[in-house]
Amino acid sequence: MKAYWRILVFLFSWTAACWLIIGGLLRPVLPGGWLTVLALASLCVAPSLGMVRNFGRSTYPSALRRLFLVRPFWYTQLFLPLLAVSGVLGVAAGLPFGASATAGRWALALSASILAGLALLGYAGARRLVVRRLDVRVDDLPAGLEGMRIVQISDLHVGPHTSRRHLARVAAAVREARPDLIAVTGDQVDDHARDVEPFADAFRGLSAPLGVFAIPGNHDVYAGWREVHRGLEAMGMTVLVNRAVPLERNGARFWVAGTGDPAGRRGTPVAPDIGRALAAVPPGSFTLALAHNPALWPALAERGVELTLSGHTHYGQIAIPRLGWSLASPFLEHAMGWHQRNGSQLYINPGTNYWGIPFRLGTPPEVTVLTLRRNANGRLGSRPVEKLGERHAAAAGY
Repeated sequence: MKAYWRILVFLFSWTAACWLIIGGLLRPVLPGGWLTVLALASLCVAPSLGMVRNFGRSTYPSALRRLFLVRPFWYTQLFLPLLAVSGVLGVAAGLPFGASATAGRWALALSASILAGLALLGYAGARRLVVRRLDVRVDDLPAGLEGMRIVQISDLHVGPHTSRRHLARVAAAVREARPDLIAVTGDQVDDHARDVEPFADAFRGLSAPLGVFAIPGNHDVYAGWREVHRGLEAMGMTVLVNRAVPLERNGARFWVAGTGDPAGRRGTPVAPDIGRALAAVPPGSFTLALAHNPALWPALAERGVELTLSGHTHYGQIAIPRLGWSLASPFLEHAMGWHQRNGSQLYINPGTNYWGIPFRLGTPPEVTVLTLRRNANGRLGSRPVEKLGERHAAAAGY
């Protein structure tokens, strides 16, 4: 109960400070003055009150609650401070000219227009779906693995509110790629264990000759890993948590290893244990590792894992790929794209959906198709193929 009141006081104080700035600027031009400002502020505060009221409750939130309570809460927390800051900057800019209030209102109007435009662009970006095709060059790749196609999807964050159309497009894109192996690299569910039910409804039909493999992500752990794990296995997926399994293709034996996630408390089965994950793998065997958090890759690279597939970062949901920058880059050593170290390679999928609010700029949801190739030019790494195909796939929804 004390936590409830602390959160409530913080949100009220934060929101009130922002609205005092915004309301002070808008009051002279709004019919009803402060009463209108108070009404607008009350509408803004309502989602926050609802979120705090449900904090810590075990009830399963419906799609309506997530759409009309959770989503407005996050939009408010992101946009309201930006509007308040823009108003203050406008006031400061207008002071030397004796037009501080007018300049503040213009700054508010301009920032509100920009934020509305960005919200629309971000929403459109979250509704796109790109199929990215990569050739992965590997030294000493076993001959039987030449041309093997791995399809990776990640960070789907499925809940009852998730667009069924988007999930159907993802499933269709995976099937269209004709994968030899499917890797689902964590954060299958949004925030609750029962979210595995709509996830299963969308992806139960996926199959591949070598299998469909899944690992835990941090949201799967927060939601309740035991129940999520059970739901994934009921779908027919092979769930790897700190273990590896042998597979064979065209007479070539290789291993697929899956890690736990750092969100799991140390000492629990779902916490990452690289040594245990690779304990059964014979030295020199080609290994594909699935690790939701790319922070686990250096330890995998030290143990000679040739290829690791990760997710988790979403590229911050805002990225400038040409510059190799994303909103996640300042906070993570490995935040996006392709990385190499001592013969080991890492690919970070930007996520096949979104989390929080439907907002992605410069980094649309992605289904990644990786084709293994024997390295013939002395250089490791990947190269994109069929770039025109990627653009066509995005436009067609595949």
